[in-house]
Amino acid sequence: MNHLWLVFGLLSAVTAALVGIFGKIGLQSADANTATAIRAIIMALFLVVVVMFQGNLGQIPVIISDKRTFGFIILSGLAGALSWLFYFLALKFGKVAQVAPIDKLSVVLATILAVVFLGEKISVLNGLGVALIALGAILVALG
Repeated sequence: MNHLWLVFGLLSAVTAALVGIFGKIGLQSADANTATAIRAIIMALFLVVVVMFQGNLGQIPVIISDKRTFGFIILSGLAGALSWLFYFLALKFGKVAQVAPIDKLSVVLATILAVVFLGEKISVLNGLGVALIALGAILVALG
C-alpha cells in the first residue's frame, strides 16, 4: 500500500508520454487550441464515466458546496487548461523530444512552490534530483 504512489506515478508518466506522441501526430493538420478543446471534452466525459462507475457522483455537490475546496479546484482546472493549451501549441511548433522535457520543468517549479507556499520539506537528495531535472531540461533545450 505504501508504494501505490510509485505505481500510479509511473502509470502517469507512461500515459503522459503518450499524450505527447498522440498529440503531435494529431496536430499535423489541426489547430492546436481546437484540438486541446476536443481533448478536454473527451477527458471530461471519460472522467464522469469513471466517477459514475465508482459511485461517487454524489460527491460533486459536496465539493461544490465547500467554497474553499471548489475555488482551488477551479484554479487548478484553469491552470491545467492553460498548461495544455501551451503544451499543444509547443508541440505544434516543436519536437516532442524538446517540448516534453521543457514541460517537465513543472516538476522543478512545483517543488519550489510547494516548499515556499505549502511549507513542504525536501531532503538534500530530493533537492539534487530537482536540480538535475532542471539541468536536464536546459541541456535538452540547448541541444
